[in-house]
Amino acid sequence: MLIILAFIILFHITSAILLFIATIRNAWWVSSEFSIDLWYNCNNTNCYDIPDSATYDAAYLQTIQATMILSTILCCMGFFVFILQLFRLKQGERFVFTAVIQFLSSFCVMTAASIYTAKHLNFKSGEFKTGDYGYAFVVAWVAFPMTQISGLMYLLLRKRK
Repeated sequence: MLIILAFIILFHITSAILLFIATIRNAWWVSSEFSIDLWYNCNNTNCYDIPDSATYDAAYLQTIQATMILSTILCCMGFFVFILQLFRLKQGERFVFTAVIQFLSSFCVMTAASIYTAKHLNFKSGEFKTGDYGYAFVVAWVAFPMTQISGLMYLLLRKRK
């Protein structure tokens, strides 16, 4: 049982690290001349705010930003709830709330990555249309199944003795 708990803790911490990387790093859309994330456009020398990112027309960008931040917060909160539930609740009641938090985190990161996939060309000016998805975008998609699997592991763990 101790090995299973250690594996789940490691899996959860890995999920949280992936969410932090996906939210913070400047590599959602990249080329040789620039990189773009959820917050800035960067060239080889400077970073600039995404133009018109605070307007009504860019509400989807604000949604992506909010859901990525929320997924990271939920994942971290889920870890602390897991630690509290580990020592405070009876055998059958453990980890259900943690699983729900992880599923919500998974839903948020899936929503953010899906919206970015569908709308990423809309908030880029002409010079940024050429490029490829960066590693932070891929990390966000990898974090989605990891948080979902983590939630499933918590549901299965609640039945173990």
